[in-house]
Amino acid sequence: MASTTPAMVHRPAPSAGRLWWSAAIPLAIAPATALILGPTPYRELSRDFPGMATAVASTVLHVVAWAASTLCVGGLFQAAFLRGRPGGLRAPRADPMDSRLVTASSGAWLAASLALIAVDGADSNGYSVAHVLDPGAFTYLIQASYLPGAWIVTSMCALAVLVGFRLARHWAAGLALLAVAFAGVLGPVLVTQVLVGPNHDFGSDAAVYAVPAETVFVGVTAVLTYRLLARKAIWAQTIQRYRRVAGVCWGAMVLFGGVEAWFFLDGSGPFSSETGWLLTGWFALLAVLGGLLLRLRGLPGTDVREARARMRRTGVVAVVLMAAMGGLEAAMSRVPPPNYFAPTSIMQLFFGYDVTATPTLAVLAFDWRLNTFFFVVSLVGSGLYLFAVARLRRRGDHWPLGRTIGWLLGWLSVVLTTSSGLGKYADASFSLHMILHMSLNMLCPVLLVLGGPFTLALRATTAAPPDRAPGPHEWVKAVLHWPLLQHLNNPLWVFVEFIGSYYVLYFTPIFEQAMRYHWAHQLFNVHLLIVGYLFYSLVIGVDKPPRPLPHLGKLGLVLAAMPFHAFFGVIVMTSTSVIAQEFYQWLTRPWWPDLHSDQYTGGGIAWAAGELPLLVVVLALLTQWARQDRRETKRLDRHLDAGLDESFEAYNEMLGQLSERRYPTPLEERP
Repeated sequence: MASTTPAMVHRPAPSAGRLWWSAAIPLAIAPATALILGPTPYRELSRDFPGMATAVASTVLHVVAWAASTLCVGGLFQAAFLRGRPGGLRAPRADPMDSRLVTASSGAWLAASLALIAVDGADSNGYSVAHVLDPGAFTYLIQASYLPGAWIVTSMCALAVLVGFRLARHWAAGLALLAVAFAGVLGPVLVTQVLVGPNHDFGSDAAVYAVPAETVFVGVTAVLTYRLLARKAIWAQTIQRYRRVAGVCWGAMVLFGGVEAWFFLDGSGPFSSETGWLLTGWFALLAVLGGLLLRLRGLPGTDVREARARMRRTGVVAVVLMAAMGGLEAAMSRVPPPNYFAPTSIMQLFFGYDVTATPTLAVLAFDWRLNTFFFVVSLVGSGLYLFAVARLRRRGDHWPLGRTIGWLLGWLSVVLTTSSGLGKYADASFSLHMILHMSLNMLCPVLLVLGGPFTLALRATTAAPPDRAPGPHEWVKAVLHWPLLQHLNNPLWVFVEFIGSYYVLYFTPIFEQAMRYHWAHQLFNVHLLIVGYLFYSLVIGVDKPPRPLPHLGKLGLVLAAMPFHAFFGVIVMTSTSVIAQEFYQWLTRPWWPDLHSDQYTGGGIAWAAGELPLLVVVLALLTQWARQDRRETKRLDRHLDAGLDESFEAYNEMLGQLSERRYPTPLEERP
């Protein structure tokens, strides 16, 4: 009897080349949206329509830039963290396939970004790209909107990745290139829709986390799927690491993508606008991707071949869905969201919120507005630290409680400084900004360096065995021993940066420009925190720096910094011009209209508050010096009591050898 069961057909997996063509189809959502909408989005924003050719060209180039940057980041991330090959850390371009992929994607990213400088400049100003080369047109279009400048920055980042990847010889160099690539990806995002309307501080901070998470998730998935389709081996440890990374990125996309959606919709329903419909489709695709991740639970298991086959099948579907998400995002960038049309005050234009109440002590203490960026950084930093301490204790090792308290108090100070009423009002008042500056640059770093995070990381992690790929222990050691980082941590350079930051940031147009944009003053605050950490880590830090200084050198470094802080405060107090005067005049704040008085107070705060923390550091340094001398004395006494000190015996032995020498007399010299 013939069997009625249908024969099972084994369909061959798609080739590596067909993967890109399959992903290109859903990306066509974006140019199709531009064709369908036509001039409607431009009319809603009271802009001239640049023509269908310019609108479609801009959309297509956005799609190309998104795909190329995603593959570039995915290749760099995979090379840095997901390689499961046993042995030591390898240079970023050690694998030929990774090298070709990153080189090609960064080159395409660079070409698309360069083209978008002109195309987006024309498109955002209602100007046909055919007339960009008219006399004076190109310069005008670059200065008339934010996007061309952002694409210039992105082009520089893509070029740095393209050239730096070919020259990189150290694993940590790949990590630095990954950071540069993230900056290039975020540039055009932070100056467009997340910069407009009330509450854009929440939208911008959410994008800072959501965009890199999506780029890593999509890029790594595409890179690993491509390797599997090209019949390249993927180690079991790579699959395990991918599952963890994909899970974290998916969760970040859900959380921070939800914040962005709330910001864009501005209280309107999900189906009351084109943006709402596009967001609904985006989250639906994200939910399906979450289901696909659940299918990878338990991998790789015992059968690595089956794990690779399942990941290949899942990866092909995931890449197509991710491409559709990218197409929806590019389409959303063509549609003005509801928050564009919300009533916006001058303060909301700059900050995302109003600061009209008088900043009394009660307001500064209790009128909070969460600074999402620094809150998440503080939460993650504290959580990882406590996890490492718990891991040490499970092994039976001891970690000083004072270091843990110092680290946690440091991040608590960051949150209190940036999210309390002080952080809310700091951008509207020079004197309050100076309090925030001194806290982030002097108080918080002093507490953080006392935590010794790098020492804890090295103690809490263990070296990977020979049959396992390098892990966190090797990563931390590679970063600490990176020659470039050691040069940047030179005491002279750190001192110049710590002191020079005051004069460069406040006595040039940088300060006023930074205060106008949320992303810029967040970057300003990050700079203050990092520079302060580098300086105080050399002076009183628990972690051993690459170039340790003797205690006398540390004391000299602190004492040398004190006059520069006082001189800066005096210059600010006696200045007849107002720093960032035009910006503060635009705010028209009702509670302190006298800008000169505000600046005079800020200069006094910089003078007084700058000296007190340094005096505290001097006392802490002297205390550490005295403790080290006591430890050395006790150690020497123990050695002497135990008869372990051999210095006197060695000295007596040398004297004995000298006395036993026989020098020839004049008679003996005669023949």
